[in-house]
Amino acid sequence: MTSIDFYFNAADRLGVACRLAGKALQQKKRVLIYAPQAELAQKIDRLLWTAQAVSFMPHCYAHDPLAAQTPILIASDAASPAASCEVLLNLSPECPPFFERHERLLEIVAKEEDQLAEGRARFKFYRDRGYAMRSHDLAGTAT
Repeated sequence: MTSIDFYFNAADRLGVACRLAGKALQQKKRVLIYAPQAELAQKIDRLLWTAQAVSFMPHCYAHDPLAAQTPILIASDAASPAASCEVLLNLSPECPPFFERHERLLEIVAKEEDQLAEGRARFKFYRDRGYAMRSHDLAGTAT
């Protein structure tokens, strides 16, 4: 069963996403970043190029010919062929329809009221279905 981690009170949601993707990369885990809005997918793509000053996080879109050899993938739709990724990082305001394909799901919730409400709805959805969840409060951190 998928284990779920909620990171809440994120001051910079995409910055946290890059940091978590980098951490998973260090642990030799493949990551699928689910960003269903094209603009959001482009933003996370740009940030992954520049997130770490002294290193590069290899990534591409899930439908790219190099996806099978790339450790971090970005997907905009549920038809993504990235079931081989252990970690799913959700940037959607809704629960990804395919989250159970992955060992871990990472949810990042910003401080804004609309994102808090969406995060609470996702938390309740997973909890009501019996998923093991952990919460991480990012208040007071640099992220």
